[in-house]
Amino acid sequence: MSWIQVRLDTSSDHAEILEDLLLEAGACAVTLRDAKDQPVYEPEPGTTPLWNNTVVIGLFDAHTRTDDVVPFLKENAGLDPFPPHKVELVEDKDWEREWMTHFHPMQFGERLWVCPSWKEVPDPNAVNLMLDPGLAFGTGTHPTTALCLRWLDQQNNLSGKEVIDYGCGSGILAIASLLLGARSAIGVDLDPQALEATIENARRNNIPTDKLDVFLPDDEPADQADVVLANILAGPLTQLAPKLAGLTREGGLIALSGILAEQAGDIIQTYEQWFDMDAPVTFDGWAMLSGKRRQ
Repeated sequence: MSWIQVRLDTSSDHAEILEDLLLEAGACAVTLRDAKDQPVYEPEPGTTPLWNNTVVIGLFDAHTRTDDVVPFLKENAGLDPFPPHKVELVEDKDWEREWMTHFHPMQFGERLWVCPSWKEVPDPNAVNLMLDPGLAFGTGTHPTTALCLRWLDQQNNLSGKEVIDYGCGSGILAIASLLLGARSAIGVDLDPQALEATIENARRNNIPTDKLDVFLPDDEPADQADVVLANILAGPLTQLAPKLAGLTREGGLIALSGILAEQAGDIIQTYEQWFDMDAPVTFDGWAMLSGKRRQ
């Protein structure tokens, strides 16, 4: 089972109101975490101290329509500016504890295999991506990632292309692009752990350091790419549409996933302002969309 996670980077003064609002918005659970490794010593009786920099995480069922959650929080929290936030798909926590047992080599399309770093590859002559995702999302086991990997395997003209993986997670899509012939790739993610996982997985696959750069969203370069990949969620994809379109060169390709099948029509309508969109490809209730940037 998968979940949708709404993460907000805030302060101790605002954490409790955001916690209450997430629960009111339908979160199954809310977690508060330390964002800066700040120690909390023995509290005074009757107090529950929080860290100066607190991460508030709301967990929603994957089939919950979360497009209205952030607007609801903005409207009711009374915070200006509203804290940095991210909406993303995450794997079930039980899977996180057991994934090393159940994660096996998987083939995507004709050429591409994704293999756990601790197992031997089934086909040494294939394009083998060795992966150790850690806590970052993206192994190929989830339908959204699988759809993107199959799409990449079908692209026979990646040679010399520049790629942006927006919401890179483990870096699986950026690294797959490079192994399939892309010239260079950029990974962008709000979570520093994801950037660390991407760098480590690139090293594990012998990707030269000058071929893959990673950035937080505020630091990313404005350079355009030939291929833009975004495996996130329908809400962020809608909000980011002008940005992702601007990052795609004229004649370039875009691939979008993290979309429930019933959401595909709305996302296509949004991106048709800039792209000639293909018919959705669906798998296990999820959809992937692709298109070509009009010149």
